[in-house]
Amino acid sequence: MKITLLTSTLTIALVTGNAMANELVPEIYVNDSSAAVNLIKNAAMNYAKFWNTGEENYAREALATNFIDKTPPEGRKAGIEGVLEASSNFRKAVPDLHVTVEHLLITGEFATIRYRFKGHFSGAMGDQKGENQTIDFPAVDIYQVQEGKIVNNWHMEDYNTFFTQAGVK
Repeated sequence: MKITLLTSTLTIALVTGNAMANELVPEIYVNDSSAAVNLIKNAAMNYAKFWNTGEENYAREALATNFIDKTPPEGRKAGIEGVLEASSNFRKAVPDLHVTVEHLLITGEFATIRYRFKGHFSGAMGDQKGENQTIDFPAVDIYQVQEGKIVNNWHMEDYNTFFTQAGVK
């Protein structure tokens, strides 16, 4: 009885510990475990960890110094600084933001990643104050990775769903 209880407790602790470590476990469609593919996967997953946690070090690890956002929203600063500001601003609106990676596909020097953004609009976006509305919307990014760093990014977020869920006008 005591061994079973101890085993159950340890199992719960291990599972909880892993979930709290911000590990992302997507379905990864890669038939190649070469060093080049692993560099691409690591860059993509570091950038995903950045969006999941907001921790700047993940973005700086993933993005090349000459990083270009090929599809920036109007008004976004260029480069890494624009990405950091975008994440910070979005987290002001959705402080409990959690991002999961649903799929990762690597082809050549490109990674395509499908995200799910979840949380609650309990902060503020401009003059609009959240009322703890549930947020759950998808996004897709395509990264061009060279020498283990993302140099170009094309992305599409389902802002229509987000704005509808948040009640933002």
